Amino acid sequence: MVDMDEIRTAAGLFERAAALWPDSDALVFPDGRRTYAALRQGAAGRARSLAALGVGRGDHVGLLMPNGIEFVELVWAIALLGAVLVPVNVRYKARELRYVLENADVSVLLTSDAMKPHVDFEALLRDALPGLGGDPMALHPAGAPRLRSVVIFGAGAGEGFVGQAAFEAMTDPDLALPVPVDSDDTGIIMYTSGTTANPKGCLVPHHALVGSAVDLWRYRYAIGPDDRMWNPLPAFHISFLLPLMCVFCGGGAMVSQRHFDAGEALMLIERECATWIWPSFEAICADLMNHADFPRRDLSSVKRINAVGGRGLLQRFQEAFPGAVQTAAYGLTESCGIVCAGMPEDGLEERLTTNGRALPGVELRVVDRETGETLGPGEKGELLIRSGAIFSGYYKDPAKSAETLRDGWLHTGDLCSLDEGGRVRFHGRVKDMLKVGGENVAAVEIESFLMAHPAVKLAQVVGVADERLGEVPAAFIELAPGGALDGAGVIAHCRGQIASYKIPRYVRFVTEWPMSATKVRKPDLLNLPLGERLA
Repeated sequence: MVDMDEIRTAAGLFERAAALWPDSDALVFPDGRRTYAALRQGAAGRARSLAALGVGRGDHVGLLMPNGIEFVELVWAIALLGAVLVPVNVRYKARELRYVLENADVSVLLTSDAMKPHVDFEALLRDALPGLGGDPMALHPAGAPRLRSVVIFGAGAGEGFVGQAAFEAMTDPDLALPVPVDSDDTGIIMYTSGTTANPKGCLVPHHALVGSAVDLWRYRYAIGPDDRMWNPLPAFHISFLLPLMCVFCGGGAMVSQRHFDAGEALMLIERECATWIWPSFEAICADLMNHADFPRRDLSSVKRINAVGGRGLLQRFQEAFPGAVQTAAYGLTESCGIVCAGMPEDGLEERLTTNGRALPGVELRVVDRETGETLGPGEKGELLIRSGAIFSGYYKDPAKSAETLRDGWLHTGDLCSLDEGGRVRFHGRVKDMLKVGGENVAAVEIESFLMAHPAVKLAQVVGVADERLGEVPAAFIELAPGGALDGAGVIAHCRGQIASYKIPRYVRFVTEWPMSATKVRKPDLLNLPLGERLA
């Protein structure tokens, strides 16, 4: 057996799993499944096709695809080639997509028609990159000049795109796999919203991603070959990719869905006898419990749950699964996923109100943001993390990297406290951020878009509590002189231009702002009546 301590790359972790558990289920979807051997075979075929398309070590390969077997095969294929995975949020609209493709220097993009009629990625790409077409092996469109080819999985592809059949017919049969890489090489560029107007590309080295997965498996989750984890989260998130690798550490199976549907999820959990469920966010937990099928499904196989949220909802969710132990976790993309997680032996109150202790090798500090002074137990401040498994910076943004990584410490921008036992309590965001149904959203991104409207003089966005999504955007707008715009017009301006979770649910027009010496006091905006919900 390969010693896990010798595994330092994504390809190494995947290859170890295929060698140890070839005939065990690795991946299960409602309409299909793959053993480790079959998944590896599919990944190798995808890798040889990508190599024939010109992809090699260090090339940036984008995945704009929903959850599915193809997605995981391609993640593995990209790792086998020593290329860099760039997962792209499937909810992006044209302007967001164009920015990421250009900023990430994506050379080949892989997408799918599996989400039609909900999302037509071919049409979206043509909207994002006007003039896209011509030689499908040498596109280089104006909006993303390094993009050479776009492959579309599914029934067909239009002019300028490589279809699935043509892609699969390409092959480099003599290529030795896996292609060697260094553990310090970047394995993933994962985009996350921040306090700038556009998403930031987190550079995740192989050793950090693999180290996080191995430590999570070794010290907290101990997933084995008999375990099956249901995880419906988007595959482009670290909250899917890290648990996937954790499951593969122990030879378990990942059970997922094309997109989350509570009825289908309950069927899958019962059918596959899931031992782990990973709903993670309040909206998913609530949808499962409130579904009409919940009382009649046999969910007794579930032994462990990972979820975060308010104490009341977590207690109801724990009570809904009396045979399981629910624990919470804390992490972010910059920390390469989870750095703190609860343990089954923790008391119920600790499991309901904290995110657990740091994993071995992870150091935590809570500091006063103004003075940098380390704070004591129970005191709220910014959480700092030091670990050998954190990101190496933001792609093409040295200034923001230097601001976030200082003296070896990752400054999270999250307001937290540590209890006497070293458990983390999360109290919100120091940064001007919202979390809408699990999606991180920078308020300034929405504000910048709203202020592009000619009738808007100033826009400020704050998060408003929401029972299902945890938080939703509310926009406060001052109109330009002579500007004419109502709430419905604001919503219409946003629809189809920014991701749906970023669209303000409330719009309030103001003529005066609560100000500090130089800035709008956003907390004071929440004291103003919001009016009716518009979206």
